Amino acid sequence: MNAAALILFQMRFVNKAFWRNPASAFFTFAFPLMFLVIFTALLGKGEVQLGGRLIHQSAYYVASMTAFAVMTACYNNIAIGLAFQRDAGVLKRTRGTPLPSAVFFGAKVVHALLVALLLVVITVTFGHVLYSAEVPTGVSLLQFLVMLVVGAASFCALGFAITTVIPNSDAAAPIVNATILPLLFLSGIFIPIGDNAPAWITWTARIFPVKHFADAIQAGFLGTVFHWSDVLVVALWGLGALLVTLRYFSWEPRH
Repeated sequence: MNAAALILFQMRFVNKAFWRNPASAFFTFAFPLMFLVIFTALLGKGEVQLGGRLIHQSAYYVASMTAFAVMTACYNNIAIGLAFQRDAGVLKRTRGTPLPSAVFFGAKVVHALLVALLLVVITVTFGHVLYSAEVPTGVSLLQFLVMLVVGAASFCALGFAITTVIPNSDAAAPIVNATILPLLFLSGIFIPIGDNAPAWITWTARIFPVKHFADAIQAGFLGTVFHWSDVLVVALWGLGALLVTLRYFSWEPRH
């Protein structure tokens, strides 16, 4: 059995484990929709200037919550899940089997990508029906899908990498949230940040991949300019995270 077949075979078990935890699965899908409804109810009646255009904030939030959904599925879920599996000894037992490490991580990435795709479809459909948000088509759709795949893979790698500094499962959620929440605010995911944002916010946000990922995802929905440099930055962060994972990832519980 080749590597691709092994990854798909292993992915079936990852998928079963995901759906056998219905509370976790439910909130994975519910959070983006819940935030979309809350933010559009509170702030969705205004407009924000983005890329020289006035964008209705309800459409803005459909795009930003789509990006948020992907990051949640690929970064938060993977990092916290691995931390709990490590403390429970699951990773140590897995390491003792003939399953190659690349297959184990590959199955996690493929499953996260599929969950992210499902989340995108649900969020976009919800936003289109309730808020008349535009759906990417043509070249915009192709660019959107490229960023989606690259971003999902990169945030999975970042999820793997952050486990290297998580000491135990109790610290997993606080550390993961502490590393992602400030960037979500600085990148305009929760609060629209338009062209008139303070320069220090823009420059700080653009150091990290969240802003670049959100900008590229928003381009497909809002008609703003798509920059391939955003894809490159996100990919470089993913590559760096992969190198950290290869060097420092621990399969055994830390006591």
